[in-house]
Amino acid sequence: MKILDGVILQSASELVDLVTWAQEWQVPMVDSAQLSHDGLYLIADGQRISVQQGGKKAPGPVFVDFVSGASAHRRKYGGGKGQSIAKAVGISSAYKPSILDATAGLGRDAFVLATLGCDVTLIERHPVVYLLLKSGLQCAQGEAEIADIMARMRLMQGNSIDLLSRWDSMGQPQPDIVYLDPMFPHSTASAEAKKEMKLFRSLVGADLDEDQLWEQANSIARCRIVVKRPAKAPPLAGKAPSYVLAGKANRFDVYSKAKVIKP
Repeated sequence: MKILDGVILQSASELVDLVTWAQEWQVPMVDSAQLSHDGLYLIADGQRISVQQGGKKAPGPVFVDFVSGASAHRRKYGGGKGQSIAKAVGISSAYKPSILDATAGLGRDAFVLATLGCDVTLIERHPVVYLLLKSGLQCAQGEAEIADIMARMRLMQGNSIDLLSRWDSMGQPQPDIVYLDPMFPHSTASAEAKKEMKLFRSLVGADLDEDQLWEQANSIARCRIVVKRPAKAPPLAGKAPSYVLAGKANRFDVYSKAKVIKP
């Protein structure tokens, strides 16, 4: 499986042994000059790991940033418990459910949920996306303003279908909520995606095992499964939700399993 066209080590990283990682995934180590050529490259500069499209007029690097930018803006001005994702999960002043985000991606929704007081376990199976997340979490660890938020986020690497099938035997706690946001196969006629999502789709591709994913999520969620979907997409795995919270671009399909018992 070809995942990248090269790894560029601009400065030493203690986060991961990228030389060994590149050998494991059969990705060549290249120098920065390679960015002038078409391709997809992983760049390590200290603790910051990013992915960048090469070639003329290519957009800038994509990385996970929980400290500034969009994440900081949403943390401060996103609407708190009034956000649709908070309502879908069931967050209230008295109830902060434990959440398993089984399709972590770039971790944005997980960060929002942790900001709202929930303990969130993130699972990411793609090796490059996992490194982006690991880097973003590591870079945010030393920020006093969000230290409590970062303490509520735990990252695991692996295939969620496999991990969820062994969840109990691994001694993992049962989550109140399983949150799913699988990659949806957008058509070429869709609106131009933001650079992050366009690159992300080219890297990861569509999730083609959604039936198994839903079944495994259903097997371990204590209270509900929450699925984020494009507004006009069919329900995940053809499963009709208990109810829907609809927005302009996205919606949340909620599958209730038990009444929430608030402390």
